[in-house]
Amino acid sequence: MNINDLSPSELGKLFPIRLEQHNPNWEEEYMKEASKIFDALGPVIFRIHHIGSTSVPGLLAKPTIDILVEVGKHCKAESIINAMKSIQYHHNQKTDLDNPSMMFMKGYTLSGYEGQAFHIHVRYPKDWDELYFCEYLVNHPDACKEYEILKKDLKDKFEFDREAYTFGKTEFVQKIVSKARELYYPRFEILKNPKNR
Repeated sequence: MNINDLSPSELGKLFPIRLEQHNPNWEEEYMKEASKIFDALGPVIFRIHHIGSTSVPGLLAKPTIDILVEVGKHCKAESIINAMKSIQYHHNQKTDLDNPSMMFMKGYTLSGYEGQAFHIHVRYPKDWDELYFCEYLVNHPDACKEYEILKKDLKDKFEFDREAYTFGKTEFVQKIVSKARELYYPRFEILKNPKNR
């Protein structure tokens, strides 16, 4: 049995929602992990970003570091999976999107959390919503505080239901992304054609 064999209910019990005060070390952990990913994937990487709540200073967050890795469109999914396995990542085969929109995880075992947890989101280059969302929160403390209150409320309601916790944030996230795109577009637009990467 492995992590992919667990039901959403089993995952929720094994990995309940935890929220922690912002840890300045998360940025250093991101940088170290990004370096490992660069070494593993090499020139196929187009861009790499620290995303999610751990990338926003001062924001209460699940202590899981999210990293967005954008790869060129000629990449083979199998090569990416093998490279990520070489640095101890587990491929989440429940990902619904087409390759290479893939999810990799580290820090999860059948006994629970182990060490620093990471979620790696591998996708084709695009001006992804997550980039705009984090940028807005970094520059708008009022929105950041509102998001924090929402997360606390959802954690109290859905501590053992990760899917419901995530779904509960959807409306707020979409609202902020819409505002952020009005303010910051085309900050994260692809300025160079990645097809030859």
